[in-house]
Amino acid sequence: MLRNSIESLGRSMIGFTHTTGMMGVFLYQCLRQLLLPPHKLHAIIKQVYFIGSRSTIVIIFTGLFTGMVLALQGYHNLKDFGSTDLLGSAVGLGLIQELGPVLTALMVIGRAGSAICAEIGIMRHSEQIDALECMGIDPYRFLMVPKFIAALLSLPILTFLFDVIGILGGYLVGVQLMGVSEGSYFQGMYASVDWADVRLGFVKSMIFAILIVWIATFKGYFLHVLKSGGHGAEGVSRVTTDTVVLSSVIILASDYLIGSIML
Repeated sequence: MLRNSIESLGRSMIGFTHTTGMMGVFLYQCLRQLLLPPHKLHAIIKQVYFIGSRSTIVIIFTGLFTGMVLALQGYHNLKDFGSTDLLGSAVGLGLIQELGPVLTALMVIGRAGSAICAEIGIMRHSEQIDALECMGIDPYRFLMVPKFIAALLSLPILTFLFDVIGILGGYLVGVQLMGVSEGSYFQGMYASVDWADVRLGFVKSMIFAILIVWIATFKGYFLHVLKSGGHGAEGVSRVTTDTVVLSSVIILASDYLIGSIML
């Protein structure tokens, strides 16, 4: 019984190490092609539209209600200490440092990351990727690089949009609904938020963009190799689900690591 448990643990560790190595090599190939111009502008614009533009509506609604909830909870908590004039600082710092980049990344995972994984997985299953290789077309350069570039362009802009809409939502609740002074709301935000906070949110959005596309494309590309994959629609659905779950967990874990390093 003990021997079987040890063997099972050993196989799991070997499998984990093998998968981690595959992911590292895959990311290296993608980044190497990313740094070798020229790139096809049309493919990049198409992916920017898919990842960025089509995510705008969900980012606006998520940012608006996040700011409103943050202001509502912050007002009631600060009221107990007679510090409602700090509401603008709380909303601004909470959105720019933390909630903006994290929630934007999670929304993009659910809307675009899952679709990217499914697209690459279907191409792998239908042997379209094999056909590209037979024609001498590098699938990393043709399929992955435009998605990486588009995500690196889109995530910071979406995060900025999320922050602005969230601050507006906090203003609607804190100033218009709860009666906090408009001057103290914006002055507190102006006094407490500096470029280091903006830089932190920007760095997070860039790293999250790489993580999202990396995991989504890797899961789809190695559909036929991964243990969680399989054949046909069932295999694609499994790796797509794994992409959403794994990406979300990695985003939350990396958010802590980035914050612990930069704060």
